[in-house]
Amino acid sequence: MAITDGDWFSQLRELQGIDEVNFWQPSPRGFLALEPGEPFLFKLHSPRDRIVGVGFFARHVQLPVSIAWEAFGAKNGAGSLIEMRRRVARYRRVTAAPPNDYEIGCILLEQPVFFEESDWIDPPDWKPSIQVGRRYRLDEEPGLSLWQQVERLLQASQLVEMTATPSLREPGGPRYGPPAFKSPRLGQGSFQAAILDAYARRCAVTGERVLPVLEAAHIIPYGEGGEHRVDNGLLLRRDLHALFERGYLTVAPELDIVVSKRLKEEFHNGDEYLAMAGRRLLLPVRREDRPNPEFLDWHNQHRFVA
Repeated sequence: MAITDGDWFSQLRELQGIDEVNFWQPSPRGFLALEPGEPFLFKLHSPRDRIVGVGFFARHVQLPVSIAWEAFGAKNGAGSLIEMRRRVARYRRVTAAPPNDYEIGCILLEQPVFFEESDWIDPPDWKPSIQVGRRYRLDEEPGLSLWQQVERLLQASQLVEMTATPSLREPGGPRYGPPAFKSPRLGQGSFQAAILDAYARRCAVTGERVLPVLEAAHIIPYGEGGEHRVDNGLLLRRDLHALFERGYLTVAPELDIVVSKRLKEEFHNGDEYLAMAGRRLLLPVRREDRPNPEFLDWHNQHRFVA
C-alpha cells in the first residue's frame, strides 16, 4: 500500500474505461516490494487517510517525465505535461522550470479500480510516521481481512472483467501460504515503458540512446492479434520502426538483422539500411524479455518483403 496525491486520484477516477495507470514517484528510487500481478493499494494523504483504490503491479521503471507523458498521457493523473512537471517540481521542492526533464520512478499498474467514497477502507495498523507505504502479507492478519474487503469490491465492480481479476487461490483443502496472482496484461503505455526499460534505452539495431527518437515496436502488430508483451516488442529508432512495420527489415531466428533489397529497387536508395544487414540484435538482459522466436517467425513469414 502506498500514499498517493489527491489530485492524482481525483483526475484518474474521472477517466472512462481506464486500463492502466502510472503511479509515479517524483524522484527515482528502487521498488522491490511486489512481484508482477500482485495488488498495489493506494491511500490518500492525511487527513482523508483512506484506501481508495487498487491496481495490479506490472513493472517498475525510471523515465524522464516527458517520456512518461508520451507513454501514459492523462493516465499519469495529470491534465498536461506542464501540470505534471509542476507537481514533480513541487514534490522535489525545487522551482519548476519547463525545460527540466526530471527523471521519475514509474510504478506501472494494470486494471486499476477506484472505489466509491462509501467503499473507502480504513488502513489497518497504519502509523502516522509512515511516509511512503508499507507491505501486508495476504495470508495472515491484518492483510488477509484487508484483501478480502478489496476482493469483494473488485467482484462487485463493473469496471473489471471477472476473467481478468486476480484472486486468491481456492484449493480443495485448507489454503497454505500467500495467494498466487497471474501477471497482468500490459496496456499500451506500460508496453512502451517496459520496452524502454528492457532494452536499457537503446535501439536494438543501432544502439542509439537518444530517447526522443526511440519507439516500442510490436513484432506481431496489436491490430493483428499481437499482445502488449515485452517478448512481442523491440526498441527501435523511429526510421527503423517504420521499416520494420512495412516489412523492409526483420530479424532472423538467429537474431541477425535482415534488410530487404527492395529498398534499393523501390527507392533507389537505402545503402545506410542495407549496411545493417547481418548485425546481431542487441538483446535485453532478462531472458524473459527477449523476442519470442515464434513472433519473429511470424514477422518473417507475414510481414517481410524479400
